[in-house]
Amino acid sequence: MTDDSFVMEMCGNRSAWQIKVDGIDKINLENVGLEIESAGYTIGIRTRLAWTFSGPADLTLYPSGKLLVKTEDKELAAQIAENHVKKWVRA
Repeated sequence: MTDDSFVMEMCGNRSAWQIKVDGIDKINLENVGLEIESAGYTIGIRTRLAWTFSGPADLTLYPSGKLLVKTEDKELAAQIAENHVKKWVRA
């Protein structure tokens, strides 16, 4: 059974959310990045420190598995968090 718990917290300026998945400390950026791309996002910058994506919201993915979601829309951020927790981060 997988643990789907996560923390979604608003970042300082109310236009971004940080998603941290419980029990995930390190991911394969390539695998998770391609999973996000296949969900309809466009890959921007690809470095070993972070990948960026554009789409319904701008995303930044870190090797720790953290995902920064740049949007003021809390519902959209929650939907992205659910995709990240249940699909993307497990890639």
